[in-house]
Amino acid sequence: MIRAAILSLLLASPAAAQEVARAEGALLRGLDKVSGRTTDLRLSVGEAVRYGRLEVRLGECRYPAADPSSDAYAQLIVTDLRQNATVFSGWMIASSPALSALDDARYDVWVISCQS
Repeated sequence: MIRAAILSLLLASPAAAQEVARAEGALLRGLDKVSGRTTDLRLSVGEAVRYGRLEVRLGECRYPAADPSSDAYAQLIVTDLRQNATVFSGWMIASSPALSALDDARYDVWVISCQS
């Protein structure tokens, strides 16, 4: 609840009122906390990729239109395939991955950038 309120405030702030562009895809990074191995996940909008027991689906990726290399934020749905349950659904911000994070004992997934 607190995370959602903070995210709402950030998205409603004047800095967030800048013009944004939508990308065709995103670069995400996954971390397997057991092995310590990171994996880059490239997804197109609407595409899903399997990462361990998780399915990561990209709904949208946006970035400031004036500065494409700056902060990206992506709408993701992460499903635990073993439990057949959604474990994350929402927006992740590249510069603040802990603000709206996937809460999983084994895996972390976060946004790196939007991709054209």
